[in-house]
Formats: sequence, structure tokens, C-alpha cells
Amino acid sequence: MSPFEQIIDLLEREKAEYRTIEHAPEGRSEEVSAVRGTTVSQGAKALVCRVKGIDSPAVLAVLGGDRRADMKKIVAAAAGRKGGFAPAELAEELTGCVIGAIPPFWLTAALPVVVDADFLGTYEEIAFNAGRLDRSVVMSAEDYVRIVAPTVAPISAD
Repeated sequence: MSPFEQIIDLLEREKAEYRTIEHAPEGRSEEVSAVRGTTVSQGAKALVCRVKGIDSPAVLAVLGGDRRADMKKIVAAAAGRKGGFAPAELAEELTGCVIGAIPPFWLTAALPVVVDADFLGTYEEIAFNAGRLDRSVVMSAEDYVRIVAPTVAPISAD
């Protein structure tokens, strides 16, 4: 099953409120938000981060598409000691997705998910590339939190 199919299967099983959007392949937040009809800040940017001192090989950090990650805050939210961005090869291996298509969900590895508090508190719906650069999902933020049960903390740069 492809990552896109896994996401749709999960959302269907969990009876989530969502819609899919087909579009030209795009992984950049600014360009894909225009196609989706959403704001850049509404887009969930998912970053795979290595964090030392935790049981998992990495953490999936999720923040608005217009925000920059603060690695020190991500490490603190994951209760780790030190961290950095995972190399593209590791990120793709852990998520099963190419960079730019990584959804804010764990698909192949049970990665801890840390979501920026400001991101979740701003919109009723979030949007993201759904395991493919040419497919997006727009879904209820409330359903996202219910399904993923992420750690919520301030992880974006000021």
C-alpha cells in the first residue's frame, strides 16, 4: 500500500473529516498552498529530526509552512539531549516518502510526533502533501490531534 493509500485508509478508519486535492507535483509550501486554496501557515510542514537521548531514531516535527523550526525547542519537547535535521535518505527511509511529500503522520516507523502549539491553535483545518507531491489532504485539525495524539509544544523559531 502506498503512503497516500495508507493515509486515506487511516482517515477513513478513524472517520476523519477530510478532502483530497489532486494537483501538479509540488513540495514547496508557498506554491502548493495556492493550489489547495489554503494559506501557507495552514500547511503542515513535517520535518524528520534526529534527537539523541530518546528511544526512537527520530522525531517528526510539524509546524506551519511559513515557520522555521527551532531545533533546541524540538529537542526539549522530545525530552532529548541534542538534535539535528535527519539527512534526506534517513527521512525517506523512516517515512516512506520523498522530501516535500512527508505527511504529519507516522507511516512506516512509529516516530514520536511533536506539533507546534501555534500551528494547531490557529486553524480549524490543516493541509499537507499526502505522501505524494501531487496529492494533498485538507483535514480537521481536531481530527488530526485525535488520530495522531502528538506532543504539542512551541517548536517554531520566534
